[in-house]
Amino acid sequence: MIAGGGAPPVFFAGPCVIESREHSLRMAERLKKIAEETGAQLVFKSSYDKANRSSRDSFRGPGLEEGLSILAEVKAKIGLPLLSDVHEPAQAPIAAEVLDVLQVPAFLARQTDLVAAIARTGKPINVKKGQFMAPDDMANVIEKIRAEGNEKILLCERGASFGYHNLVVDMRSFPILSGFGYPVVYDATHSLQLPGGGKETGGLKQYAPYLARAAAATGCVDGFFMEVHDDPDHALSDKTTQLDVKTIPILIRSLLEFSAAARRFQG
Repeated sequence: MIAGGGAPPVFFAGPCVIESREHSLRMAERLKKIAEETGAQLVFKSSYDKANRSSRDSFRGPGLEEGLSILAEVKAKIGLPLLSDVHEPAQAPIAAEVLDVLQVPAFLARQTDLVAAIARTGKPINVKKGQFMAPDDMANVIEKIRAEGNEKILLCERGASFGYHNLVVDMRSFPILSGFGYPVVYDATHSLQLPGGGKETGGLKQYAPYLARAAAATGCVDGFFMEVHDDPDHALSDKTTQLDVKTIPILIRSLLEFSAAARRFQG
């Protein structure tokens, strides 16, 4: 799915969580048109369950069965490949029947049973580096996946904890992760979260384009992950970090150009 080796980056985009069948189909159709307009390769992402929310009152989504049914319809009707996050080992084989990429959430990157179960599906795995992990710590996660015979590994940078309720993106992380020999993805929206501190995670989404372009300029990023919505202020989850879908075409075009320029300078 991600070729690496100088190929244009892939974009993983969609709402934070599945809000409804109709909304998912509408957003997927909108994003497919953006992909066609920009020439970008795009994977639709949306969570069937946000199991790692700060508050028990936070909206979690429709759950595994209904969520996968909605995502399957998105694939059948819109034609985009799919990514969603898996939180429990037992979910992995079920999710793999629908999803094209299975994601390990950042909080669970060290959970051996989960990582192994996802690896055993044989599907590509997007592993989000935990906020509590250094880039070189991902070597142990890679070893767990390879031990199950899976080499379809994507390493995702989403920021590191930097004091209370803050994350920081260390640009050194991208060449370090790239040095493992697997494609690198940058999560341009979760890295702008202000985690915890109340019932709903805060965020600074206005800085997402700047950090995304900076990441592209390293020449080490093979994919960009971004949560997008057609009405972010009224989104049911992560309203402070989801990007307005209207801004996505110009952002994608700029990231394609920045990435291409950076890789020309790398030789």
